[in-house]
Amino acid sequence: MFVNFELKEVTTTAGNIRLRIGGKGPATMVLHGHPRTHMTWGKVADLLSNRLTVICPDLPGFGGSYIPEDRSNSENSSKRAKAAVLKELMEHLGFFSFNVVGHDRGSLTAFRLAMDHPSSVMRLITVDGLPVIEHLERADWKFARDWYHWFFFAQPEKPERAISSDPEAWYDQLSSEVMGEEAYQDLLKAIHDPAVVHGMVEDYRAGIRIDHIHDRQDRDAGRRIQCPMLCLWSLRDDLEKIYGDPVAIWRTWATDVVGFGIESGHHIAEENPQGLATAIANFLLR
Repeated sequence: MFVNFELKEVTTTAGNIRLRIGGKGPATMVLHGHPRTHMTWGKVADLLSNRLTVICPDLPGFGGSYIPEDRSNSENSSKRAKAAVLKELMEHLGFFSFNVVGHDRGSLTAFRLAMDHPSSVMRLITVDGLPVIEHLERADWKFARDWYHWFFFAQPEKPERAISSDPEAWYDQLSSEVMGEEAYQDLLKAIHDPAVVHGMVEDYRAGIRIDHIHDRQDRDAGRRIQCPMLCLWSLRDDLEKIYGDPVAIWRTWATDVVGFGIESGHHIAEENPQGLATAIANFLLR
């Protein structure tokens, strides 16, 4: 994976960001989900690199990137704060306008980038994600049953203790066969680091404490994503089952949105990289 990509670390005002960059063509930043690192994008990045310049950072709080300093409202782990840092990162790399793709938790930061920095984001793709406020306002018994970790992770201290007592038991769906050995080892290193575990959990606490407030403020003010947007979801995951048509929901947040499901389980970049890469390229290069 990541053939002819460069692994580097960039210093931002908030801290260092680990990333890989390679390819040629329009700049496209891809953001991973929980509990992954940028390595989850390896197969997709190789498929896109002959047409796109692909930038794959570890999100703040994840992998080898900086761990945001704690605040009582988790504002440093908010998607607004992360979006601002990633915009700074892209400008440091020389990209003042770019595409952004986000999966799972990464889709929340991708959404915030497009909402807060419309002059920077040319096109937005979200995968298996909705604005935080949509999740919370639509939460029902199915959400509580299947996505209970949202509320468990919002609690102080106990989530970190539970995960770090046996990280591989908590994340029991890990597989080197699906991920690739290098990505698997990178993820094992991350989940065995208590500081990273805390950073990842704070990403969820921010959702419950502050991200939904930012979403509500945008909605109340009538702000919408202005760039073209593609909404994707995994057909063998539960986003559509719990919420119905994701495109219909996103149309209340964006002026120009299309979308469809892709045959895959949740970790689509690893399970169906060809299908995901094709969808990304077709939308970004049309």
